[in-house]
Amino acid sequence: MVASTHWLASATGMSVLEGGGNAFDAAVAAGFVLQVAEPHLNGPAGEVPILLWDEYAQKVSVVCGQGVAPAAATIDHVTGLGVKVMPGTGLLAAVVPGAFDGWMLMLERWGTWPVAAVLEAAIYYAEHGVPVLGRISATIETVERLFTDDWPTSAATWLPGGRVPAPGSRLTNPVLADTYRRIVAEAVGSTREAQIAAARDAWYRGFVAEAIAEFSATTAWRDSSGEAHGGLLTADDLASWSATVEEPLTFDYRGHTVCKTGPWGQGPAFLQQLALLAGYDLAAMGHLSADYIHTVIECAKLAFADREAWYGDAADVPMSDLLSDAYNAERRGLVGARASFDLRPGSPGGRAPRLPDYPDPATLAPGLPGTRGLGEPTVGPVASESVVAADGRVRGDTCHIDVVDRHGNMVSATPSGGWLQSSPTIPSLGFGLGTRAQMFWLQDGLPNSLRPGIRPRTTLSPSFALRDGKPWMAFGTPGGDQQDQWSLNFFLALVHGGGLNLQEAIDAPMFHSEHFPGSFYPRRSRPGVMCVENRIAPDVVAELRRRGHEVELRDPWSLGRLSAVSRDGEFLRAAANPRGAQGYAAGR
Repeated sequence: MVASTHWLASATGMSVLEGGGNAFDAAVAAGFVLQVAEPHLNGPAGEVPILLWDEYAQKVSVVCGQGVAPAAATIDHVTGLGVKVMPGTGLLAAVVPGAFDGWMLMLERWGTWPVAAVLEAAIYYAEHGVPVLGRISATIETVERLFTDDWPTSAATWLPGGRVPAPGSRLTNPVLADTYRRIVAEAVGSTREAQIAAARDAWYRGFVAEAIAEFSATTAWRDSSGEAHGGLLTADDLASWSATVEEPLTFDYRGHTVCKTGPWGQGPAFLQQLALLAGYDLAAMGHLSADYIHTVIECAKLAFADREAWYGDAADVPMSDLLSDAYNAERRGLVGARASFDLRPGSPGGRAPRLPDYPDPATLAPGLPGTRGLGEPTVGPVASESVVAADGRVRGDTCHIDVVDRHGNMVSATPSGGWLQSSPTIPSLGFGLGTRAQMFWLQDGLPNSLRPGIRPRTTLSPSFALRDGKPWMAFGTPGGDQQDQWSLNFFLALVHGGGLNLQEAIDAPMFHSEHFPGSFYPRRSRPGVMCVENRIAPDVVAELRRRGHEVELRDPWSLGRLSAVSRDGEFLRAAANPRGAQGYAAGR
């Protein structure tokens, strides 16, 4: 089974499985196709966290394909440029591209196919084209003037014939196809593993690294700060980094064990929400009742407040305390009958929380579009805002893919970053750099303060769950700060929804909170605001408003892009999101 956010990726993954490849081969091939099919949501210079189940080893592992800040990326250096908040676009916010090595590490350790085979489909689609989604066209149209006036290399790539590609037209990227062909040509060796090592060398110590380093050092481009900045990435930064394999963080809930990345991602917020909700009888409240939604939302506010105070790529994040029974019993006392409008991080183990000094978005870039366009593309526009700002700012976006094979191996991966609108295209490579460093704070002493060689605390959050100790489900969604709300809603619908299947749980009306500060430039929060699809019962909406929630109704099929695969006894199952009409689940 394969389920993903784009039908071409799902079809590619299925072709690998039908050709004898395993789940890891299929996920890698599909992941590279997503770079071509959804370039506004992820790109070659982005990142990918992966959770996988190895049926042979009977073990869950995390592959961290999240790159780190360059050696020159210090707070003093960046603030010395007059920058108060790391820009959301351009070269300055680039970290080491992690996706390529993340995919290659999984392919080397768990896969069976060679580099040429897993890149074949992506090369084909980059050369011959993919159908232009409406959102690709809308994204390019929004940043058209930025491209033509300030980023001509991007205009050359994404404005074929000098025009915004129309929805349904064919979009090619022959330069990217040539880049991956060269990777394949240089991936030589006497064994499959040696070929993969050569491909990794070509990217991180060869022609790709050289092109990235030269572009960063010799060019400067206008970014969301309103000024032109060059990049900080060097060839040494790329050469000294590699993807890693880690143990997952876990939490047991009602016979299920949920596995997430460490606190360098926001995944533990899912676990913290479960730890809080463990003290309530959600089933008795009734799925999607006012009591149910109020309780889930108020617990989300507490978990994400802790994310703000405690998460980052640091050795002293107190996760055991944050997930402890005693801590969560105390935190539950903060959940009242009415909506909270406060950001309330806790004190795990008696430690005093410290929050960043959040900026006023309206003061960050005078003369630019201000706070316009901050809606994350899978969330949809807020009021009259664009989903992408004219200077390329988004609150990030993402793809997702899940795979389970005939052996029982399973993969949940959330590739993201390196969006076509994030950074100018490097002409010789056909892609731009990512801007994940926008998630760092330019303030000393925080877990997520900018420091050389560390990972930014991202929102990327693939999920895996065991049921009664047996591997059960790989799942996830795009959505920035909403990932660990929408995924949680889906999981809770399966556990407490009265027998919903995977597709029914994905199709159920979705909701989320925008109460806490966003993770993307310029870090806006909307205290007390809850967004719900208007398929939720009107009397439930009225009761939530009576309890003080600022409820915003969204279109009926607009929130979330979930997909999932599962092992259920002798059956494999899969489901994908109907929202946006591009997700697809397939199997045989």
